Amino acid sequence: MVEQLVDDLDGTPGERTVTFTWDGVAYEIELSKKNATAFEKTLKPYLDVARRVKTKGTSSRRGGAVRGGKRDLSEIRSWAEHHGFEVSSRGRIASSVIEAYDAAN
Repeated sequence: MVEQLVDDLDGTPGERTVTFTWDGVAYEIELSKKNATAFEKTLKPYLDVARRVKTKGTSSRRGGAVRGGKRDLSEIRSWAEHHGFEVSSRGRIASSVIEAYDAAN
C-alpha cells in the first residue's frame, strides 16, 4: 500500500504533515513544501517570542500504558465525534484523536 500526501490547501502533492495546537485544540494538515514554508514563515515571529510548554497528556514516551490507570474510551469517542473526528465504535482510538482530546481537556 502506498500512502500519498495531498496538500490540503491547493490539492498539489504534499510534502509533509504539519501538526500544531491552537487555543487548546490539536490540528494536522498536509502541506506541500511551498505551503509548509509559507506556514512556517507566517508563524516564525510568534514562535520566536513564545514560551514552549508541555501540554497535558503528552510525554516523550510513545505507546504503552497511560499513567494513572485506564482511560474512559467511551468519553473520548463521544468527545471526538462531537468535534468532527472519525472514530469507530470499538477498537483502538488514533493517538492524534487522544492528543486532541487531552489538549482540549
